[in-house]
Amino acid sequence: MKYKIYLILLTIIATIPVSCSDDYLEKYPTDSISDQEAFSTPDNMLLVLNGLHRQMYAQSPLDDYDNSSRSGESHFLPSLDAIGGNILHSSRGNGWMRSDLQWTTHTIASSTTNYSFWYQRYHFISSANGIINAVANGDFTRDGKLNNILGQAHAYRAWSYWRLVTTFARGYIIGDPDTDPGVPLLLDRGVPFESGPRVTVAEIYKQIEDDIDLAIGYLEEGINPGSGSSAKSHISVNAAYGIKARVALSKGDWQTAATYAEMAREGYPIMGESDWKSGFNTLDLSEVIWGGNVIDSETNYFQSYFYYICSTFNGSQNRSNPKFISKALYNQLPETDYRRDAWLPLAPNTNPDASNDQGGSYETDPNYDNEDDFWNAWEDIITTYGMTTGHNTHPYINVKFLQKNPGTIDPDDVIYMRSSEMVLIEAEAKAMVGDITGAQNALALLGEARDSAFDKLAFGTKEALMDQIKLQRRVELWGEGFSYHDNIRWDEGLDQSNSGAAEKLYQDGFQQEKPSVNDAWIWKIPQAEIDANPNLTEADQN
Repeated sequence: MKYKIYLILLTIIATIPVSCSDDYLEKYPTDSISDQEAFSTPDNMLLVLNGLHRQMYAQSPLDDYDNSSRSGESHFLPSLDAIGGNILHSSRGNGWMRSDLQWTTHTIASSTTNYSFWYQRYHFISSANGIINAVANGDFTRDGKLNNILGQAHAYRAWSYWRLVTTFARGYIIGDPDTDPGVPLLLDRGVPFESGPRVTVAEIYKQIEDDIDLAIGYLEEGINPGSGSSAKSHISVNAAYGIKARVALSKGDWQTAATYAEMAREGYPIMGESDWKSGFNTLDLSEVIWGGNVIDSETNYFQSYFYYICSTFNGSQNRSNPKFISKALYNQLPETDYRRDAWLPLAPNTNPDASNDQGGSYETDPNYDNEDDFWNAWEDIITTYGMTTGHNTHPYINVKFLQKNPGTIDPDDVIYMRSSEMVLIEAEAKAMVGDITGAQNALALLGEARDSAFDKLAFGTKEALMDQIKLQRRVELWGEGFSYHDNIRWDEGLDQSNSGAAEKLYQDGFQQEKPSVNDAWIWKIPQAEIDANPNLTEADQN
């Protein structure tokens, strides 16, 4: 693997790629600096971190082969929910993510999605290694500023390895982590910039845990990045607690997961109804612990998170292919739960190309029996939510995600971590160890905030609690990128039979056996890595 580092000053939007080779310097002589200079001072290391903050959501080619068509978490959060079956597509649309939901992307070694996921995460690792090793080998004053830099670097490395090992290897809980092959473990940065062999899942988790513990220690002693949206793009100590909780949950370390989830949400109160319905478009929401603060000049436009997920975004992905929730899932929500308003079950199916063959007219839409009611319902939705007259609607269409400026291509923030997720981690972890009262109390923090009739005592067994926690995660975190890895942790397959999804569109993604008996849940290693890494052969492919 070869990498270059992008140093991005978020305030002045200056991009300074750092080369890994003389060849790259010869190609880009005007805006490249040496590795030595990039890591020579804490201020320069902060530039590297600022570049990583932006690359979490932005378009940024990582090498000569990457066309930047997968814009960090802006792409992979909706992609993982499409593969995981939580975000449903209503038509073939313009093609974006169609192969994801059909399970013909992550199962092919040559796919751009696999390539970008792999190399983007290793780019984060390489950049973090540069900071960590420069400090270890240099003569720097250990102060609050440097502690913060080190804390974020270790946290990024932990997060990156966790994303890789949970995606390109068998799930920790359902496999044998001591023998299952993980991913290459790279801790150095320098010539010859080569990768390494796959090490076991357990070895990768050991490194992740070491890194996140170091991150927490440094961040607890470091300078707080401040407050507001821009600060939330940094990895704070609360975000590091949250990463540790996620890691622990994924390996079944229930007590650690519960403890750190509770620590992570401290100071980030659960949102009320008006904020929850405001569109999930800003880091200013009280629940947001970590996210991408997208400014106007740095939007991805037609590769942005809201382009993929938001029904009001003025792009062909949403005009022709509005995303919707499974009707089976939606219908489990009680009438007293205000989250029902985030999806519109009676929205008319106005797209003649809708994959369920019910679109284009009241004559094919079973919810309507005359033309006036059909088009009046469409007009009411368009007017209420600020879509354009070119937007189609579909039953159970999503209005959870709404732009600040609907009907445009204006940018909005990308949320990576919320306190609601932490509450659900705490509830699941306590349920799994049989702490029924603790799980009920944790679940009530969210349930009572969303549903006026929520009764925690209705879930009096581990099984009842887990059923409710799964429902809450799929609804509360819909569209935020969790369903794929949730299914692996729970060892649950896919069956879209009662969802409203069209089998002719979903093809292989319509039904899949559970992960413990189905290796298709493990992403293929990019063929480019197999070809270029002397430590890997075709025998190492998933």
